[in-house]
Amino acid sequence: MKLIYFAWVRERIGLPEEDVELPAEVRTVRDLLLWLRERGEGYEEALRHPEAIRVAINQEHSRHDEPIAGAREIALFPPMTGG
Repeated sequence: MKLIYFAWVRERIGLPEEDVELPAEVRTVRDLLLWLRERGEGYEEALRHPEAIRVAINQEHSRHDEPIAGAREIALFPPMTGG
């Protein structure tokens, strides 16, 4: 599965994207965010408040309780403001 990071999430993690193999217990967006936090300091910093992170599965905005089975791409980005 391809993970894509945007804005300050990308800056804190230090990668624009990566391909990962998820453990079987990672079934939802929420599970993914919690699993990623355990991958190192940059991930922990970027995902310190996982409820604030916006997620798109296969380019469609998704809730944190959405299942991720079959997803080809998941994008993570911070809340955005308009102006």
